[in-house]
Amino acid sequence: MAIRWMEVFSKSDADIVSPSGSCVDMVRHHYPHLFEKESVEYEQAAELANRTYEFSEYLVNKFNGVDLGAVFPHRVTYHASCHLLRGLGVKNEPKSLLQKVKGLELIPLGEEDTCCGFGGIFSVVFPEVSQVMMNRKIQNIQSSGADIVTACDAGCLMNIGGGLKKANLNIKAMHLIDILASEEI
Repeated sequence: MAIRWMEVFSKSDADIVSPSGSCVDMVRHHYPHLFEKESVEYEQAAELANRTYEFSEYLVNKFNGVDLGAVFPHRVTYHASCHLLRGLGVKNEPKSLLQKVKGLELIPLGEEDTCCGFGGIFSVVFPEVSQVMMNRKIQNIQSSGADIVTACDAGCLMNIGGGLKKANLNIKAMHLIDILASEEI
């Protein structure tokens, strides 16, 4: 799969932007190590890794946090996904973009940087631990008073969204991109 991804994305020399911190973490930190050093594949993986960015990281660090003209009149809290925060070191970029959204009230999330319990295969290998982590995340989201929880990783959003539904809470999980694309009045 890595070789096919590299074949497709090496056809252009443009920056590669992904809506997923975990995917970018994989490309940046793991793809090169799949191959022997100094092999053609290693060099290609390293070159691609150097121009692959997570969406919020790209907007803030390449374009100084451009205001996209989004309007989203809701109380929103932010979950910092593990791969985005720890793997890529992207901490404030998503929140700085949210602060530019007209009408949006950014509500602090208790334990914002604590894992939601998904972690890819972690939730499958350790379902009981994952569930405890999810329950705590859901409690923190509910306690925030927000109507929306946002994150930059589909795995986290799927897990959190499922936890919110299971708890019968009227709080929606949305990707940051969906909020930034909103022109809701």
